[in-house]
Amino acid sequence: MKNVIGRNKEIKRLNRAKEETEAQLIIVYGRRRVGKTFLINEYFDYEFDFKFTGAYNQNRQMQLNNFAIELRRYSRKENAAPKDWTHAFSMLRDYLEEKDVRKKQVVFFDEMPWMDNQKSGFLPAFEWFWNAWASARKNLIFIVCGSAASWLTDNIEKNKGGLFNRCTCKLHLQPLSLHDVEEYLRSRNIDWSRYDIIECYMIMGGIPYYLRLLDRELTLNENIDELFFKKGAELYDEFEQLYRTLFKNSDQYIKIVEALSKKRNGMTRSEIISKTKLPENGVLTRMLNDLLNSGFIRLNPCYNHKSREMRYQLSDYYTKFYFSFVKDNYGKNTHMWSVTNDDRQRCAWQGFTFEQVCKDHMEQIKNGLGISAVRSEISSWTKKGGDEKQGAQIDMIIDRNDHVISLCEIKFYSHRIELSKDDDENLKTKVSVFRDETKTNKTIQIVMITTYGIKKNKYSNYVNRVIEMDRLFEITE
Repeated sequence: MKNVIGRNKEIKRLNRAKEETEAQLIIVYGRRRVGKTFLINEYFDYEFDFKFTGAYNQNRQMQLNNFAIELRRYSRKENAAPKDWTHAFSMLRDYLEEKDVRKKQVVFFDEMPWMDNQKSGFLPAFEWFWNAWASARKNLIFIVCGSAASWLTDNIEKNKGGLFNRCTCKLHLQPLSLHDVEEYLRSRNIDWSRYDIIECYMIMGGIPYYLRLLDRELTLNENIDELFFKKGAELYDEFEQLYRTLFKNSDQYIKIVEALSKKRNGMTRSEIISKTKLPENGVLTRMLNDLLNSGFIRLNPCYNHKSREMRYQLSDYYTKFYFSFVKDNYGKNTHMWSVTNDDRQRCAWQGFTFEQVCKDHMEQIKNGLGISAVRSEISSWTKKGGDEKQGAQIDMIIDRNDHVISLCEIKFYSHRIELSKDDDENLKTKVSVFRDETKTNKTIQIVMITTYGIKKNKYSNYVNRVIEMDRLFEITE
């Protein structure tokens, strides 16, 4: 397990499952490239009683042929390809029954959603296998894994038929945190400043597959040019592959994420329909749920708004970076990232993407505020101005159960901020507009979240608390 960075909660949960004295059906899902297969391989030290990986966009017979090849390798017996999935699971049962029942038997089906293609009969066969035999095998650990999170959720975890309530353990693998990314980079002898690590995170997120491509001999800017903008770059076609292998009719999903990439605070369902021209029906609901379950979008609540007014927000860093810079720039300037340090578009992107980094590290921020045990809700808030009323926009609101509301200003700067008279007036205006519009009677606290903090001067006193970027790198339980 020495090669695994982070994943402490997942490892503890696997330890518990391994110690159980009844059959275990474990679901592992998460965004493509997040490290699901790697975690399971490392945890079990690549030693399985049987492992089978589904093939993308292959028909039933090809999947069954591959199954037979793997079964021959594990059993060391010649066997013909099964005629259907029921036959395949029967063969697997016969093979496992020959093994020592006193030892744990670990079976790993990776990319299971790809096995269930049209008219394959896979799911009914798996239901039969589990209910008729596997569920009674006290020594069996059966792991199912895949990037198509909705398939696993609908067909295994929330199955209304033969697999109802059969899942014993669910692992939803999230991208690595900043703490884990820093540790991962150091393990690869990449020693960057935390400012650079955050910018790297804003491009790649905590996705191990992307981080593994970084060259320790190059600067961050040089790496990004090599990976994204150079002709033939390793990640130049990642976007199409990412969505095509996850979603049928991937063009429709891309329409949604592209529309969301242009709206900092996200869009309502009706706004998405208006922008994409997609029909308002159950198919759209399904697509939005697929994107939510796969970690590409999130629900971004607005303060004091009802659930029907929830906004969908693009949350996948790579997708956001692709639409912001790669889509229209690939191959045009191979040094694009190295020569745009002070570019206005890049600075704007840094600003709103750093907001997302903060939202993804709320536990660290709450620890910094000393409210880790206080129940709270996170939201954003915007009030449009008019002829007679001033408008205001607040990056992040922490509405706390201790009768305090923390209004957070989030700034990504390359230096310590020195607040001016205008800054001071702007903060006071935001508080005034917010209190007038929301009618809240809670205490309002101004929190500044920034990279290097703020300088003390006569305009900094209105800020109650300052959270610097180092806080985001702390480990949380």
